Amino acid sequence: MSHYFIDDRSLKSNIKKINYEFAGVRFTFTTDSGLFSKDHVDYASNILLHEIPPLSGSLLDMGCGYGCIGIVLAKTYGLQLTQVDVNQHALDFTKINCDANNVQSKMVKSNCFDNVSGTFDIITVNPPIHAGKAVTYEMYDGAFAHLNMGGKLYVVTLKKHGAESTGGKLESVFGNCEVLYKKKGYYVFCCVKN
Repeated sequence: MSHYFIDDRSLKSNIKKINYEFAGVRFTFTTDSGLFSKDHVDYASNILLHEIPPLSGSLLDMGCGYGCIGIVLAKTYGLQLTQVDVNQHALDFTKINCDANNVQSKMVKSNCFDNVSGTFDIITVNPPIHAGKAVTYEMYDGAFAHLNMGGKLYVVTLKKHGAESTGGKLESVFGNCEVLYKKKGYYVFCCVKN
């Protein structure tokens, strides 16, 4: 079975355009088969974007897909953006979408943090649940190592995808884990590197 975290070029291309509005700004995203939530900005990403407070500094969008979260936050708050995905097809569309929305980004093909260097003020993750717990937990461990002191990790997940165990894992890694949002099975967590 093909998943959005696998670069499956055997899939028939089905390019689509998505319009999305945030903070009064209209964004356009181009997507294709084999990318996560190719028909619309997914509900969890939308919640995450609306729950994160105003930001400054550098942002790493981990598991960026076609780039929505990082592009919206970078454009809205003037952030220095790095976007990471294991799927080259996703990164190809991230580049298209950065260009279309006038956002500068450093794009890195990487399995979690394997090819990521440096540290960041903010890291966002809408984890690839179907990749398995080991992968998502590796993202959380790597986030701690790649945050500046005082930096923040923002994670969105669902109760049915193990939100409670995610909260426990994040607490064990960071020593803190604030629930910013908890409604209808959706959770947004914020952890600070102290």
